[in-house]
Amino acid sequence: MKKARLIYNPSSGREIVRRRLPDILDLMESAGYETSSHATKGPNDATKEAARAVSRGYDLIVAAGGDGTIYEVVNGMAGQKARPALGIIPCGTTNDLARAIGIPKSINRSCEVIKRGKKKRIDLGKINNRYFINIAGGGSLTNLTYEVPSMLKTVMGQLAYYMKGLEKLPSLHPIRVKLENRKEVLLDEEIMIFLIANSRSVGGFEKLAPKADLSDGKLDVIVVKKANIAEIIRLATLAMRGDHIKDPLIAYFQTDYLKATTSSGELVELNLDGELGGQLPCVVEALPGHIELFVP
Repeated sequence: MKKARLIYNPSSGREIVRRRLPDILDLMESAGYETSSHATKGPNDATKEAARAVSRGYDLIVAAGGDGTIYEVVNGMAGQKARPALGIIPCGTTNDLARAIGIPKSINRSCEVIKRGKKKRIDLGKINNRYFINIAGGGSLTNLTYEVPSMLKTVMGQLAYYMKGLEKLPSLHPIRVKLENRKEVLLDEEIMIFLIANSRSVGGFEKLAPKADLSDGKLDVIVVKKANIAEIIRLATLAMRGDHIKDPLIAYFQTDYLKATTSSGELVELNLDGELGGQLPCVVEALPGHIELFVP
């Protein structure tokens, strides 16, 4: 029998994984996997456990939690020679990656995706010495996801992010950023935020990167240029429909390599899949087909 390692965040999704753990293990056994589990105990614990699972020769790693848990698990798997397949049980606040792929939030149905056995190779992004599976970014709003307390996310869900966003709007300010590929400077001006997307769904916006494809070997870059509060609110409304990319305050392009630097003299933090991921400068590369993922 094949072996699976379930790595789960016990606080995700109002602690649903912890409550349903016996059911999940039973569902995984019925899918043909001898399954053991590991509850994460703090930052980077999922990364360390995923690396251990790879070294011990597991056939499958299942990440149960939100996008942050998946991010940590991916960073324990990426770059290693023999990488097991990855399964996802989405139990977080926004579940951007699962939303983009179409993995249902129901525990039973997401386990059924693994049981059916359909797999697809998807790209990863590499930024300096870290990896991301869905989104990277820098600028005034990128620290929202790790500034919202875990308990508030557990109680209020995605509304917690909206509340934090409204709180930060008055303090938004532009930063000077230069973006370049291997051949030319693509942009060098004051901006509010830049995002590097691997999938279409970002921060609950299902059409934020409408041309993105997890298996095209490219990353989609969305830049919000210098704007005031009213313009940012207008752009957010357009983004709900995917119409923002036509706006003159938005720069949108695809690339497999990007270098980002700042001359503004201030610290610009990076957000990788909702987690703090260092700061500028950075070099970003697409890693085609790097992870094999169970898909509907």
